[in-house]
Amino acid sequence: MHVAMSRAWLIGAGPGDVELMTLKATRALAQADVVLVDDLVNPEVLQFARADARIVYVGKRGGHPSTPQAGIVAQLLDHVRAGRSVARLKGGDPFVFGRGGEEQQALHAAGVEVEVINGITAGIAAPAAIGIPVTHRDYAQGVVFVTGHGAGSGEPDWAALAATQMTLVIYMGMRRLDDIVGALLAAGMSADTPCAAIESATRPEQRHALARLGEFAATVSRAGLGSPAIVVIGGVVSLALMRAAAQADAATPGAHGAATP
Repeated sequence: MHVAMSRAWLIGAGPGDVELMTLKATRALAQADVVLVDDLVNPEVLQFARADARIVYVGKRGGHPSTPQAGIVAQLLDHVRAGRSVARLKGGDPFVFGRGGEEQQALHAAGVEVEVINGITAGIAAPAAIGIPVTHRDYAQGVVFVTGHGAGSGEPDWAALAATQMTLVIYMGMRRLDDIVGALLAAGMSADTPCAAIESATRPEQRHALARLGEFAATVSRAGLGSPAIVVIGGVVSLALMRAAAQADAATPGAHGAATP
């Protein structure tokens, strides 16, 4: 039976910088009676919600306690059936490792129509924040988005991914970075492959580390980087490495082009 008593949205809040949120997302938030907010959403985004909106935190974040998925769906349905317009606000894009597809299925099964409002996913925004394009005709003809937190039967086929020679953008991979690097090296990926890890991309606290694959896990560990972070592996990262080398040269007293006493 179709439920038409209120509206529901699955909204992508983008990677962190509030200015990267879409106009459509801000307009939807301004209409919602209730906003169910994920943990990785920048709180500043809520400035676009109505002053009288009910804000409910249902933090979904890898490796941390969170509201069970079934409980989130139950809340969505309860609010809609009570006649309230409800926005499900997620970091990045709701359909890129955000379980938005599952929530859409559950709502549709209950007869609730839901509008999906895309957001900029961190897998594109994080590399761009340090000057890495995920595709470049001189380095990579494509990009693969993959989750890194699986193990056992949920483990990605790293050998197959390495064989694509495409840019690998890994979400939720920081806790298993040693294993991922080891699997890629075992699959024949060169130890000289450029790599990057970007933590808290597009936010003021953003940090990153650059290294070759053979030294990558150790470099990230020394830098103290953690989640939330995006890992990028592939030739496109060489653009950031070259830029970092140029900046280091320019900052060295007596270097060509640098100021000297």
